[in-house]
Amino acid sequence: MIQYIIRRVLYAFPLLLGVNILTFVLFFVVNSPEDMARMQLGHKHVTEQAVENWKQQRGYHLPLLWNAESSGTSKITETIFFQKSAGLFWFDFGISDSDRRNIGADIKQRMWPSLAVALPTLVLGLITNICVALLMVLFRRSYLEFGGIVLCVVLMSVSSLFYIIGGQFFIGKVLKLVPISGYDGGFQALKFIVLPIVIGVISGIGSGGRWYRTLFLEEVEKDYVRTARAKGLSETQVLFRHVLKNAMIPILTGVVVVLPLLFMGSLIMESFFSIPGLGSYTIDAINSQDFAIVRSMVFLGSVLYIVGLLLTDISYTLVDPRVRLS
Repeated sequence: MIQYIIRRVLYAFPLLLGVNILTFVLFFVVNSPEDMARMQLGHKHVTEQAVENWKQQRGYHLPLLWNAESSGTSKITETIFFQKSAGLFWFDFGISDSDRRNIGADIKQRMWPSLAVALPTLVLGLITNICVALLMVLFRRSYLEFGGIVLCVVLMSVSSLFYIIGGQFFIGKVLKLVPISGYDGGFQALKFIVLPIVIGVISGIGSGGRWYRTLFLEEVEKDYVRTARAKGLSETQVLFRHVLKNAMIPILTGVVVVLPLLFMGSLIMESFFSIPGLGSYTIDAINSQDFAIVRSMVFLGSVLYIVGLLLTDISYTLVDPRVRLS
């Protein structure tokens, strides 16, 4: 187990390096340092001296990937890529390009609003989707199952923007049950996160319910289920004692991978509801062409995704002793 974890961690370094290089190249193909400087300075007629000063202050005066004028290792180290990327591997995210704020401090502050919305949405959504899927399997080959499938298809076909805008209008504006948008600290945050959580759960029922139904239907046709029925167990006991337990591996595959990514927040949800989480933080950075924040968030997302994959593999041994990591 320990050797497997060490091997997977070592595999992560070239992967993270490749993600860093790809993000760097794509960003600077679209925006040169001069374009970034002119947008950040916010003037139509900016002098070349002001642009050079901006680049000098933020380290964008160096070559991008290769410094031909230097010698030795300086050809690599004296570049924008190395200067901006090396610190990421020990989680030194540096300073933002736009307002010179500490990115690490912003991430620590903004991850809590993201978690406040994403974690309840995940838990409640998982429970709801599994219950809906089990009901459709319990009443399979009936009108209830047919109605559930039709409902799931309808819910899947509707854009998530419709749920957001419709929920804000009907629940927030017409019924005035909760605020339309905004956020506050402490227990006051509850009234602001209820609507995003409800919308997140409802919008995920369609795809989640159908996916779990497929998993459960595959299990109910296996021999151990026929044996359980032959022993006199009711259909409900079979579903909850055997089918649900044996379907845990694919369920964990989806859930454990998502857990680390909860820190990243939802880009669309946080933007529409003005929640100061990491999702809206990333959107604002893209709009302002703040490469320092964009690079940091992409790197953090890659790290969390790799951690999620590692947790998924480890969790397999907890639900299925037959799985062994070599």
